[in-house]
Amino acid sequence: MTVELKNKVAIVTGGSRGIGSSIALELAKEGANIVINYNSNSEAADKMVAEIKELGVDAIAVQADVSKSEDAAKLVQAAVEKFGQLDILVNNAGITRDTTFKKMTEEDWRKVIDVNLNSVFNTTSVALPHLTEAEAGRVINISSIIGQFGGFGQTNYAAAKAGLLGFTKSLALETARTKLTVNAICPGYIGTEMVQAIPEKVLDKLVAKIPQQRLGEPSEIARGVVFLCKDGGYITGQELNINGGIYM
Repeated sequence: MTVELKNKVAIVTGGSRGIGSSIALELAKEGANIVINYNSNSEAADKMVAEIKELGVDAIAVQADVSKSEDAAKLVQAAVEKFGQLDILVNNAGITRDTTFKKMTEEDWRKVIDVNLNSVFNTTSVALPHLTEAEAGRVINISSIIGQFGGFGQTNYAAAKAGLLGFTKSLALETARTKLTVNAICPGYIGTEMVQAIPEKVLDKLVAKIPQQRLGEPSEIARGVVFLCKDGGYITGQELNINGGIYM
């Protein structure tokens, strides 16, 4: 059964740029009201809010470092106070601090785990009562192909993204008797600013390994989110792989 997203309310963490901004836009195009979460780039967040409002729906930007539990609570509270409900939580916020394990500092490790994994506990724990009350609640965690097959110089990032997959499956089990579904999306190599900054020769070798011979588009990840929100009522605890075939 397809769920209409008109008048639904969605929080997108890290929603001011990259994959997060594409997710916010695609959900808005389907009629959802959007809460854009950002940490430091208020200009980008405000620009996203204006762009979303042009689509005929409402949006707000909320500054919150979701790696901190008190900030995550503030984010969810702001959404519910503004719109009176919460239907969709997209845990997208993430950072990288790539370096080989021999050179990795405790700060490199802890910061990536805090932002990419602990933040998901912080947001979801506060949002869960609202989401389970929703007609068709959705939690969608943006993991990564790196959490599935690892990445050189990315032990911290891989651990966090693999942890998201375990979190997704376990929470899906616990909430399966409600109307809430919990799923993960594992993007492959997507043409974001971060990936485009890779030196050309290195990027060419990377693309050559992808069966479809191209980088993915942020909008392709966003449409995966929309699919799970609209048509994912009987899908829970799953990993949706959007990666051009590089991991099957």
